[in-house]
Amino acid sequence: MIRLFKVKEKQRELAENANGGSPIKKQSAGELRLHKDISELNLPKSCSISFPNGKDDLMNFEVSIRPDEGHYLGGTFLFSFQVSPIYPHEAPKVKCKTKVYHPNIDLEGNVCLNILREDWKPVLNINTVIYGLYHLFTEPNYEDPLNHDAAAVLRDNPKMFESNVKRAMYGGYVGQTYFPRCM
Repeated sequence: MIRLFKVKEKQRELAENANGGSPIKKQSAGELRLHKDISELNLPKSCSISFPNGKDDLMNFEVSIRPDEGHYLGGTFLFSFQVSPIYPHEAPKVKCKTKVYHPNIDLEGNVCLNILREDWKPVLNINTVIYGLYHLFTEPNYEDPLNHDAAAVLRDNPKMFESNVKRAMYGGYVGQTYFPRCM
């Protein structure tokens, strides 16, 4: 039995030397599942994915969403995804990097989406999360807000909400808060 382990060790050393030194990193179960999810992505035309740290770092990536309908039509919103090694047993951490006037996204970029919290299940995938984020822009929800001011305006005065969204997207102030241009 011990001899078998020595043979395996020798094979690994030979493989390392043939590859130029460093051993091949073994992927975690989370990385394998994420690789599968990304290879099977079926994104709407208004969404794209990028890997700012290169394709070797699948666990950290960005998704750009450009809604083609609704109040946020024409805007571009960037989200960062951090995926845990125990994915899919833990939801990815998602932050909006674009400052946006939205009832379900606060000014720090935290996102209120049920499937990222209490409704996450391992059968869900990255495609589901991206569609959920896209849906937030086509149908903002004032009933489960992170930005309570935006939610109240959406609920009580939808015309003013639309005006505030446009002002924020073109780069301007809504109340005391400045929003950089995202059109």
